[in-house]
Amino acid sequence: MNEITVIGLGAGDINQLPLGVYKKLQKAEKIFSRTMDHPVISELAQEGISFESFDSIYEKHDTFQPVYEEIVSLLLKESETHPVLYSVPGHPLVAEQTVQLLIAAEREGKVRLTIEGGQSFLDSTFAALKIDPIEGFQLFDGTSFSIHEVNMRAHLLIAQVYDTYSASEVKLTLMEKYREDYPVTVVTAAGSTSEQLETVPLYELDQVVEVNNLTTIYVPPVKGFEEALKDWSTFRQIVSTLRGPDGCPWDKEQTHESLKKYLIEEAHEFLAAVDEEDDFGMVEELGDILLQVFLHAQIGEDNGYFNLEEILESISEKMIRRHPHVFGEVSVADSNDVVTNWEAIKKQEKGQQDDDSILKGEFRASSSLQTSFNYQKKAASVGFDWPNAEDTWKKFEEEWQEFREEIQNGSGITRLDEFGDVLFTLVNIARFYKISPEEAMIHANEKFCRRFQYIEKKVKESGKSFGDFTLEQLDQFWNEAKMMEKGRS
Repeated sequence: MNEITVIGLGAGDINQLPLGVYKKLQKAEKIFSRTMDHPVISELAQEGISFESFDSIYEKHDTFQPVYEEIVSLLLKESETHPVLYSVPGHPLVAEQTVQLLIAAEREGKVRLTIEGGQSFLDSTFAALKIDPIEGFQLFDGTSFSIHEVNMRAHLLIAQVYDTYSASEVKLTLMEKYREDYPVTVVTAAGSTSEQLETVPLYELDQVVEVNNLTTIYVPPVKGFEEALKDWSTFRQIVSTLRGPDGCPWDKEQTHESLKKYLIEEAHEFLAAVDEEDDFGMVEELGDILLQVFLHAQIGEDNGYFNLEEILESISEKMIRRHPHVFGEVSVADSNDVVTNWEAIKKQEKGQQDDDSILKGEFRASSSLQTSFNYQKKAASVGFDWPNAEDTWKKFEEEWQEFREEIQNGSGITRLDEFGDVLFTLVNIARFYKISPEEAMIHANEKFCRRFQYIEKKVKESGKSFGDFTLEQLDQFWNEAKMMEKGRS
């Protein structure tokens, strides 16, 4: 047997019910319904048509998914002995999870499914709102949608908003992107004699409007940049405009080469904000870094070489490919295994040959400290490394002594060479203690700048010049700045 026929009851009252569906319901001996909370069912009940609902199942579970799964399980069991007629609100193929689960069961050979009739709430909703879907619209389930999927320039319809709680969840989600007083329209029983439309500011969505299972929330498209500053497409359009024919002369002149220094500067400023635990600063500096990324992407698109989509595709593929323990079947014990797998996959991707140096690609023209760190890390990956940190300290003492000897007896060239060895050894020590030498140097420079600016301030306040102070007096100002920093920390 195993036959189930699904009938849609439409989005409103009995006047919207197709004649064929109405006749089929009249002839049915037994009709299962996901819920009795629908105006068509109450009207049909007055004509003597009976329904057996699954409303009691909703009370057994805290979330909707297990409700839908249990309903489908009961329908499949019922179909083992006789054909089943199952009714759902609206159209069976629009926002109806139980039907999707039944379709999956049919693909597995568990049931033969027939889907008939039922007007979707979408047609009536478009008519009630007087909007044309060709302009672009999105339909979301209010119980599970994510703000990251929202296109703010499209008509937005949110169904499955049953009560005050679900309306509150929808409101909070929308407020992650839309301003709190953005106008939203609550559409109830669209197309029926009970149709209602009420527009309210977003923050009142769950306060002044009564919602039920015939409610749909409508969010109109935003207009202009100012309304959509939290949307990725807005920022992309801003950068494109800056580089466009009527854009900024400075932005239009930039190239990948001319922007290199700005990317480095912005990265350093972000690291400073991290050191200062300045959340607002991090937001601002990450925005500046993002600007550099979008500018380079726009330059690539303007020149016809690449665009932002290719950048996203490249990094997305890489993240999936290099995390087989997350997106595949590979198992890892800890983060060390992750790093080992990462390096092996990276080597395979680059097609590294046996005669290639493992240091290939590790040079950084912008930072000798980072280059040193990269070289030592790669050498260590093949076993060329001190066994423990203590040995690095011994090597440092050896190099330091050689440098001191060159200061006494050597030439400018030998002193330069030995001092380089000292720095190289310090980078090795930093690596053993998981310290970024580049970050440490940035931090030291920023600290010096702050403290020296305090000295300048004290000198200026005195009405004297630097030459009027001894080194000991200036050093006292330095110590004051140092104590003030420690007091704040």
